[in-house]
Amino acid sequence: MTQVKFTKMQGAGNDFILMEYGEYKKIEDKFPDIAVKLCDRHFGIGADGIFVPVENPKTYSDLEWLFYQADGSTAQMCGNGMRCFARFCFDKKIVNKRKFTVHTGAGKIVPEVLEDLRVKVNMGKPILEPEKIPFKGSKNLNYPLWDGVKKFTVNAVSMGNPHCVIFVKDDEDNHALAKKYGDAIEHDNLFPEKTNVEFVKVISREEIDVAVWERGCGITLACGTGACASVVAAILNGLCDNKVKVNLPGGSLTIEWAGNSQNTDFDVLMTGEAQYVYTGIIEI
Repeated sequence: MTQVKFTKMQGAGNDFILMEYGEYKKIEDKFPDIAVKLCDRHFGIGADGIFVPVENPKTYSDLEWLFYQADGSTAQMCGNGMRCFARFCFDKKIVNKRKFTVHTGAGKIVPEVLEDLRVKVNMGKPILEPEKIPFKGSKNLNYPLWDGVKKFTVNAVSMGNPHCVIFVKDDEDNHALAKKYGDAIEHDNLFPEKTNVEFVKVISREEIDVAVWERGCGITLACGTGACASVVAAILNGLCDNKVKVNLPGGSLTIEWAGNSQNTDFDVLMTGEAQYVYTGIIEI
């Protein structure tokens, strides 16, 4: 048996296992299967994913991350995970500055650990071209999707990973809709790499409520890239202003985007907490 030190953290209710690279190397040959076991909430630590910081000069970034989802797959980006990753690396002195660059599957991301220990992340520019999301529809906004039971009007946005944003009516329960239809939409043929799904209720021009079905995870308490994609879609549809409070079951995030339907060439900024849950040692 091998003993591995780990840290568990959460951001807006998304929880993650983080381990230093030396600990990861002890069990590297067991991945990705071991990721499923570690993330299991009954027989493992329990988490939505695992992050490992790697120093890789070839990336021309301060750090690279290894990211495994709960089903053992890898993914390009996770906003809430990036906040936890950034604070973990800063607190562990893996980096010696508050603002640094991280090489991810979605490109170079720039997190900043603020003085109050919240983390602001420059999430980069949203990807709106259907073929780059990827999305098989002829346009990315207000496109019809029929899942065999119900017709939806969907908005496809990528924040380094694909998102399907659906705006609901005031009298609809967006959380119930996510549970009922999230899986079918995740696997719809319109999304060749599958998709995350957000059911969004607009409260005001400065506030929205989001229910998330996360690709590879199912219902989750939050999704940082999903919050970003939801705000981008809301702004492009003329529903929200450029700074929006996003309420998720696990907490709230602040999302800022200066873009509009005429000019989308702006980075999305996400600010929220990254908190420790506990540290431990597990035998594998």
